[in-house]
Amino acid sequence: MEGGTKIYHERQRLQFCLLHSLNNLFQGKDAFTRADLNSIAEKLDIDDPNRGSWTPVSIVFKPHHNAITGNYDINVLIAALEQKGKTVVWHDRRNGASSIVLDDRLMGIVVNVLVRKFGGLWRSRHWVTLRCIQGVWYNLDSDFAAPYAFKDTQEVGEFLDGIIAAGAEVLLVMNDK
Repeated sequence: MEGGTKIYHERQRLQFCLLHSLNNLFQGKDAFTRADLNSIAEKLDIDDPNRGSWTPVSIVFKPHHNAITGNYDINVLIAALEQKGKTVVWHDRRNGASSIVLDDRLMGIVVNVLVRKFGGLWRSRHWVTLRCIQGVWYNLDSDFAAPYAFKDTQEVGEFLDGIIAAGAEVLLVMNDK
């Protein structure tokens, strides 16, 4: 609870950061389930025009997710949000965060950041949600022990500029489709 406001914050398990990001975005435990995202990924797999070029490894490491650990891709994110009537706008990284309008049309921001672990030997990507709740913007990163409340929208912009410079992809989740 942050200053009397109850904030839903799901913590990281395996590579299910997209699941956690979506539930944090919608502020509910079962906004999406692992079964929901697997179903979306499976449908994307069936519709994949490159399906004939799959290898035996594709049984586990599927084009849109890992069947064991999660690790869902952008296509699963967009399809999941469209199911909930949301529109995703890919932020043009050539523009700074100052071009993002933080108003009521924006449900939240989902970012895909580069993560380096074990002295840079392990590189992967991680989904993180930023959301405004009762007038306060929060970083709901599932790797954090608790949500981080930004001081103001300037700090949100500075954070976004920093992660864009480090190679993050920024996706704006709009309230109306």
